[in-house]
Amino acid sequence: MSPVESVGHLTRIAREYCAFVEEFDKAPEADSVAFLAKLARLLPRLHAAIEALDDPGEADDLLSDIDPDCRFALFSRLRQALGELDSYWTEFDVGRDWQEQSGSLADDLADIYWELKAGLDRLDQEHTALPTLRSWGSGYRRHWGQHLVDAERHLYGLRARRRL
Repeated sequence: MSPVESVGHLTRIAREYCAFVEEFDKAPEADSVAFLAKLARLLPRLHAAIEALDDPGEADDLLSDIDPDCRFALFSRLRQALGELDSYWTEFDVGRDWQEQSGSLADDLADIYWELKAGLDRLDQEHTALPTLRSWGSGYRRHWGQHLVDAERHLYGLRARRRL
């Protein structure tokens, strides 16, 4: 795939991901299991698309302009909708006080969403891809890439335990 095709591919998957999360978030009676089953197929595609890009170097933080209340509201709605499927234990993740840490799929999905959504909004306004690609790549390495890996791991575990 050429660099131009890679950019288009990533942008299409980012739009698909954001629309998918928005649709689930707005559904009056969301089917969490169906949502997660489809998400388990979508996240690896997103992962492969961002990894296919060359390392763009450091860039500005797309999340700096996102309203923290909006971020928290999406997280809260996702967490409530996912219910018992939301939380997971992180392997070998022990705090300084030796307390085990846990993760939240809702937190992972919301952080990925806001990063991608901010980039898509920038693309729609500026019509130039390079600044957004740099920001997505930099944010992926610094922040949302870990959320992506954690979400994929949790979804794999749910499928392996036949909960999806």
